[in-house]
Amino acid sequence: MSNYNQQLFDTTLSINPYRGTYYLRAGSKLSFKRNPAFDKKQGTISYINTKDFITALIGVSKNLADDDIAFVIESKAYEELALDTAVEYSIDYAEAVGEANDKERFFHVFVVDPLVLQETFDDPVSKVQYVDQIVPVPLLLKSLYTNEIISDDDIHCFVYFQENDAFFTLYRDQEFLYTKSIKYSFREMYDRFCELLGEQITFADFTNLIKDEGLSTQNAEYQKYLIKLFGELFLHINDILTYAKRAYEIETVSEIYIGSQIGNIIGLDEYCQTYIGFESQPFDFNYGLNTEEYVDQIHQLMQLYVNDSEEDRYETNFSTFHRPPPFFQRHSGKLFLVTAASLMLAFAYPVMNWTASYAEEVHKAALEKEYSVLHPKRVSREMAINKELAERELAREQLAAAQGLFAERKATLHKIHEVKVNYPMKGKIIASLSKDLNKHKVGVSEIRYEEDNRSKAFIFNLIAKKDKQITNLIEYLTKNRTDKYYFSTEKIYLDDNSSHYRSELKVVLK
Repeated sequence: MSNYNQQLFDTTLSINPYRGTYYLRAGSKLSFKRNPAFDKKQGTISYINTKDFITALIGVSKNLADDDIAFVIESKAYEELALDTAVEYSIDYAEAVGEANDKERFFHVFVVDPLVLQETFDDPVSKVQYVDQIVPVPLLLKSLYTNEIISDDDIHCFVYFQENDAFFTLYRDQEFLYTKSIKYSFREMYDRFCELLGEQITFADFTNLIKDEGLSTQNAEYQKYLIKLFGELFLHINDILTYAKRAYEIETVSEIYIGSQIGNIIGLDEYCQTYIGFESQPFDFNYGLNTEEYVDQIHQLMQLYVNDSEEDRYETNFSTFHRPPPFFQRHSGKLFLVTAASLMLAFAYPVMNWTASYAEEVHKAALEKEYSVLHPKRVSREMAINKELAERELAREQLAAAQGLFAERKATLHKIHEVKVNYPMKGKIIASLSKDLNKHKVGVSEIRYEEDNRSKAFIFNLIAKKDKQITNLIEYLTKNRTDKYYFSTEKIYLDDNSSHYRSELKVVLK
């Protein structure tokens, strides 16, 4: 657990150990530090990428004493995660708020290979000597809630791309829930893009392409392979999201925030809408820090996290590079204090007894005088409070009655609107699309309508004698009907029973 106290330091240095970048915060100003060095008045914080740790949800008995929790969690981590008992892993945890049941408490457990820690932080430690905090990167997102940058509850998804890693993280009701490394860091994207392109470009050219033009590049060949690359990427993200929703019994996600260490990527929101069915939000928040240029969101999150109180953040710390404690916290300092205190007690004992007795008499007299003044006020205020409580209860009953009447009338109006507006609208849409189906000789075996808070969609189960008929239909729709609809389909397959080709076409109303 952390022993970091930001009040001891005048400045804070955030470290990205994977890229070797450093940012120094002094007050509200955050600036790039090219050549960092040790400063005893400078606090330091860094993080571990998602791919560098193992995480699991582990339960322990509620009857277990707090002093025994760490030992039991470590033992269960070795057993449930099948860890190599010959390796002394670094293990830390944070309680999973809201996951407890009648018998057990649950903890998010994080496991790191000490060799990975040593190799990752060898260069930063050689420069600044000590790293006060090393935090698993998904836990840094807690600061978005504690600083009220995101103030609402519910399920929030965060996707963030870095040079050496990318992570998918879920928070529920402002608490960490789940995280997973995505196999599409910028390095992995670069390798896949060169593979699709069939030639090698520099990594710098690739990142500049993503940063400056995104998926709207004017280079037609580049755009073609970027579309394929990000299609694969979002299918992978959708698979992770589907697993997490099933594992944690999640019905829907409120918001999806997507960003990267190079800033927002043009065109990602359309892919999120197409492949996941959500309109994404930019992972680019106002942290209240003064910066001269775009700064990696992880650096800014570290600066917020390190200044949160211990009660507001997860006290998970993998640092083994702590600075020595102050003199009076060392054994020699404690011995000096004990000796000095013994001498002071020997001389001060008689004086202390007389002073304490006199002080108690004065204090008692003051309290009796204060009581005689405060007691009548307390009685009067209790009566006023009881009156206000009775009036508030009456107001609540009146409000409940008014809300019930409002709900009843709202339901009636909704039914009227459904009959007069939605039914004809749906019929017009189906009729319009049926013309396109008939034009391309594609039949429909079933039509479904789905609606939620975010979208309205028709599901057409298509059937045709040739797969080309369905392909031509979809190509026509995506070229000519995208002003009103989003179109998506997962596959076209041959139905062996009927010798016809089938596909499920999802039409989302804009």
